Amino acid sequence: MTAGPSTRVMTASAAAITEAMRCLVAGGLVAFPTETVYGLGADATNSRAVARLYHAKGRPAFNPLISHVPDVAAARRLAAFDAAAARLAEAFWPGPLTLVLPRLPGCPVAELATAGLDTIALRVPNHAVARGLLAAVGRPIVAPSANRSGHVSPTTASHVLADLRGRIDLVLDGGPAPVGIESTIVACLAEPILLRPGGLPRAELQRVLGQALPDRVLSGEELGDAETPVAPGQLASHYAPRTPLRLNARSIEAGEALLAFGPSLPPGSEGAADVANLSPAGDLIEAAANLFAYLRTLDAAGAVAIAAMPIPHQGLGEAINDRLKRAAAPRA
Repeated sequence: MTAGPSTRVMTASAAAITEAMRCLVAGGLVAFPTETVYGLGADATNSRAVARLYHAKGRPAFNPLISHVPDVAAARRLAAFDAAAARLAEAFWPGPLTLVLPRLPGCPVAELATAGLDTIALRVPNHAVARGLLAAVGRPIVAPSANRSGHVSPTTASHVLADLRGRIDLVLDGGPAPVGIESTIVACLAEPILLRPGGLPRAELQRVLGQALPDRVLSGEELGDAETPVAPGQLASHYAPRTPLRLNARSIEAGEALLAFGPSLPPGSEGAADVANLSPAGDLIEAAANLFAYLRTLDAAGAVAIAAMPIPHQGLGEAINDRLKRAAAPRA
């Protein structure tokens, strides 16, 4: 199946993974599914491939990338693990957790991928296609979300094509991403700090650590670079639809589309330009899985704005509210 002048789509299979491996080793760009969202992969050790990835996404070059590896042993060849990082990796890898760790001397990941920092963001994804591809390539793969920078993250192959058709080489179609929201990011550079809420709730991390997990954005200044965020997803405006987003809506105004949550809809919803309910049952896991796909649906409705109902802040609601807040932030 051909997706455009230069982007191929292949249903995930052993043969497709082999083709994707060859493409990545040759410096190409391959979108592939993980349990969180679809990632846009490039050889993390190839500066030219990483630069091409930044260009394809339109991503600021100061925003660091997550390097994906097939297992903990591969991660330990790239970064230094303290006791807290080791406990988290043992408990949650493979899974929707990214650890920001001190980069080891001789780490082969291109400095462009880490934005010149002495730290590296690492993840072991829990998806058969992703892990098969990583094992086949045999080197770390940077894989930010496979969309234009700042846009809504992709949870299906069709979402990838909507943003990157003709800009990348290959899409491995492995069906919808089951978690549907990006990984949780924790920095283990001294005391563990939550840098980005995501698909792994804070409470589970705190249970394994045996301590509270504070959240704070580490500035680049703390790491010797005042202009550089230490982890992906920390720009104020991010995950954004083109249609303005209004948060905590308790009524719907004329011309607005509704991003709903729960069994009861607010006044005015009967006249909404479109309605997408993240979870009629009020299930935060279902809501997280639907978030980005439903934002894309409402973004295409031609509404004057998207009104998002309040979302509870506990569990995965913390990550959902973080993404909605960034999606609603004023554009730079």
